[in-house]
Amino acid sequence: MKESIIGTAEVVSSSSLYSEDLAPVPESKRTWGTWNYAALWISMSLCIPTYMLASSLIDGGMNWWQAILTIFLGNTVVLVPMILNGHAGAKYGIPFPVFARASFGVKGANIPAMLRAIVACGWFGIQTWIGGFAVFLMLKTWIPSLENLPQIFPESFGLQTGPAICFFLFWLINMYVVYLGVDSIKKLLVIKAYFLPLAALALLFWAISAGNGLGPILSQPSKFQTSSEFWNYFFPALTGMVGFWATLSLNIPDFTRYAKSQKAQVMGQIIGLPPSMTMFSFIGVVVTSATVIIYGNTIWDPVVLAGKFENKILVSVAMICIAISTLATNIAANIVSPANDFAHLSPSKIDFRKGGYITGVIGILIFPWKLIADPSGYIFTWLIAYSSLLGPVGGIMIADYYFIRKKNLNVKDLYEEKGQYSFNKGYNRIAMTALLVGIIPNAPGFLSTVGLISKDLFPHWIDNLYHYAWFVGFGVSIAFIMF
Repeated sequence: MKESIIGTAEVVSSSSLYSEDLAPVPESKRTWGTWNYAALWISMSLCIPTYMLASSLIDGGMNWWQAILTIFLGNTVVLVPMILNGHAGAKYGIPFPVFARASFGVKGANIPAMLRAIVACGWFGIQTWIGGFAVFLMLKTWIPSLENLPQIFPESFGLQTGPAICFFLFWLINMYVVYLGVDSIKKLLVIKAYFLPLAALALLFWAISAGNGLGPILSQPSKFQTSSEFWNYFFPALTGMVGFWATLSLNIPDFTRYAKSQKAQVMGQIIGLPPSMTMFSFIGVVVTSATVIIYGNTIWDPVVLAGKFENKILVSVAMICIAISTLATNIAANIVSPANDFAHLSPSKIDFRKGGYITGVIGILIFPWKLIADPSGYIFTWLIAYSSLLGPVGGIMIADYYFIRKKNLNVKDLYEEKGQYSFNKGYNRIAMTALLVGIIPNAPGFLSTVGLISKDLFPHWIDNLYHYAWFVGFGVSIAFIMF
């Protein structure tokens, strides 16, 4: 392995497939240990969408332990492809788009890279909307007229003027951080590491106090009347939980390429991912359950909940914490990876900054405020829909790396246009077909869910496959590659 990496930069630096951002990380610069990866996952897990993930399950009908168990199981499942795909990054020092060249071809790798990048753009938009709405609620406490500005957007946009202004303002701040470079986010990550856990714990203690203790909160019953109702909700919800980190399960080599060893990335992810997601989700579950007792209805969005506090100073502090945390998470989780993916389209022309700008523009065009307008849209339309695309990609990469190539890659040829990974004009037709075959079973269910076709057009069992989208796509693509 060492021999395949040493001298690679000198050999392939003139190739159009090479750039400094995509080059293998030399062993001397692989300094991340177990606790670096644990800290990375703890930092990324402590974000508003994680809270909303748990509280959306409560709003969907689950009780507290059903929601927590679903989240724990989902994150344990997605941990498997996370560790498996992370192996190549740690062994060869290569990022996700380059790793994808081994299975899809040096040109074909652009397809999974773009699928992953577009999803990241959606997450960027969602996080930016959350941060912008937090800014709106803070300003509204001091400037009430901000809520009653004349409507300037068409009604179909579902976008009020005040929140829209704050959204675009927060978007500009994100783009300015991209302009400054990724190093500028370090201080924000430090602030987040201190303030978001404190803010979350403060919210938890408020919920326990205002809800008259944990007893009444945790005694809130499930809304499902029968076991069949529960199972019909559980499996799509589990798929959504897996889909939450389906993006990172693909591009985890972007991070494991800096690992000191395989053990560091494996143990770090085991320690960091399921526990931190489950613990922070528990706060979301408790607080959301408490809102039923305190306000008489479920409030699943913490930004909206914080906006209900009467103390202006308290609201302002809470919203500033949310905005800073969201900004830090957005750059770290939703800019770095898609910037690499967009750079892969044209390594010599697109750098981190340009990739970040592209991500920002697409993040607006996805209409993120509609994606998280309600829990069903968040889980069934957003999380499950993109898991139906990313599941097959993960299955193909894992099957190719472990069963076909036996974990052996020719790093030099990954950067050569006419090397062993050029296949047929740069595309591996078997992988392309496997991707299509993995997506097709979930297509009818997605189309009927978003209302583009009638639910009666296909048999119910075909529509129902969509509820298991990630698992179906992952399994079908692996089977196709293997047999």
